[in-house]
Amino acid sequence: MDDATSIAFAKKFLEDILAFYEVNSDVDATTSDEIIELSVPSTEHNSILIGRNAETLRAMQYLLSTVLRNNNASLYRVNIDIAGYKKQRAEKLAVEAKEWIETVIRTGDSHIASLNAADRRIVHQVATEYQEVQTFSEGEGRERKIIIAQKSS
Repeated sequence: MDDATSIAFAKKFLEDILAFYEVNSDVDATTSDEIIELSVPSTEHNSILIGRNAETLRAMQYLLSTVLRNNNASLYRVNIDIAGYKKQRAEKLAVEAKEWIETVIRTGDSHIASLNAADRRIVHQVATEYQEVQTFSEGEGRERKIIIAQKSS
């Protein structure tokens, strides 16, 4: 399956999942860095589609990515955003990460946070703006944590 077919397949697959929830919405599909970006506009079903701690949203992403991979799609990494939830979450987390980093710089104490992979990636990106700190992840699976520490420590 070539790139264009992969994108069309992902778009149709997500629209079919949304139809199950009685959401008849047109999904916007683009690509960025070999990731299929799917954006669903706001509906009255946002909370159901996103789920608690975005678990439903992540499950849909995982399902779609797995189906693409099993169909030998050239693009199989997928990012689904519903009603701008992920964008808003990323912006909020970036502000929080800056506060954590500034506290680490001020106090010298490391900060440890339990975050999912996508959230850890955001914190790693924010930390690149600060030369005084370093970030790294430790642990396995759901127990994986991000650690923000001063470079000198």
